[in-house]
Amino acid sequence: MRRYRWWIGGGVLLFVVVLAGIFVFSGPGTPPGPVKRPGPPGTGPLTIVSLGDSTLSGEGAGDYTPDTNGTNGDWCHRSPHAAVFQTDVPGIVEKRNLACSGAPAAQVALGDVKQWTEPSQAGQLANLVRDHRVAVVVVAVGANNDPHFSALISQCFQAWFLSGNGPCSTSIKADWQRRIDAMVPKVVSALADVKTVLARAGYQPEDYQLVLQSYAAPIGPDIPPDLQNLNGCPFRTEDLRWVRDEGVLTLSAGLAKAATQAGARFLDLSRAGRGHEACSGGADPGKEWFSRLTLRLNDLTDADRAGHALQESFHPNANGHAEIGRCLTEFLATALPSAACLAGSDGDLHAAATVPAAG
Repeated sequence: MRRYRWWIGGGVLLFVVVLAGIFVFSGPGTPPGPVKRPGPPGTGPLTIVSLGDSTLSGEGAGDYTPDTNGTNGDWCHRSPHAAVFQTDVPGIVEKRNLACSGAPAAQVALGDVKQWTEPSQAGQLANLVRDHRVAVVVVAVGANNDPHFSALISQCFQAWFLSGNGPCSTSIKADWQRRIDAMVPKVVSALADVKTVLARAGYQPEDYQLVLQSYAAPIGPDIPPDLQNLNGCPFRTEDLRWVRDEGVLTLSAGLAKAATQAGARFLDLSRAGRGHEACSGGADPGKEWFSRLTLRLNDLTDADRAGHALQESFHPNANGHAEIGRCLTEFLATALPSAACLAGSDGDLHAAATVPAAG
């Protein structure tokens, strides 16, 4: 298995290069042998970086940075509670979040595609590596491409509101696999661009970890009936069940395929939220790891903000990001090519060695 130069022996950083030994043991005229650098090239702090969409930007976690909360049209909604800031990786001294809510794979990749006024995230990474030594890049992307997961949630809300039209899952599942298949090459291309950026900066594959993570189901069928409405989760039971038990699992299987093709590690979150979905806590929302239907009433009085008043709904909340960050930390400490975030006996998420099959 690949051993990362910056991470050996259970997460201990190798910072000592024994230059003195070269001079002591190399006689006059004897050229010194090659010296392995201790990690990523360049200068600056050892850094973990997140790229992608709302799952990593921190949408739903609140306390968004002012520059990404509508300023000059930037609605990336980056939160200090986002999962990357909840990681605790030995040796990592800086954490950077470049993810942007709603971002498609093309905006994560190199190119001219923008999201909420922001340029390519891979391009932003290229600027970051000039003065940071990037040891980990974690990416969550794909749901805003052909699957259009946010639109799916809206469609299922409409199916609840217009009950005579039948469940949304009936029409969605007929085309779901095709949409996942169409997403895969776009995610692979974005990951390839991330690797290209690092290669251009002098990085070798052993210098960093590239992780693609999938998505957790924010909703599920095990919720009190009195919250199956505008007070919390306005969805039909059939649709809640399909999203949790089929839709997200198939999406995760497609992303696992993309990770393999791109040569990235894969962290499966498809079952990470079970038992903690939005509205599952009933009278105690503190047990939930995902935001319920969230309407910022104050934003409705501002024409520039009204269209984003519901943007936080059905995303990992601060509790969810803390759990995902813990699981990601555990995964980074292993050499496993893939793992799944599953609840342990303590109720917290942990990185399990076996990724459950879809279905």
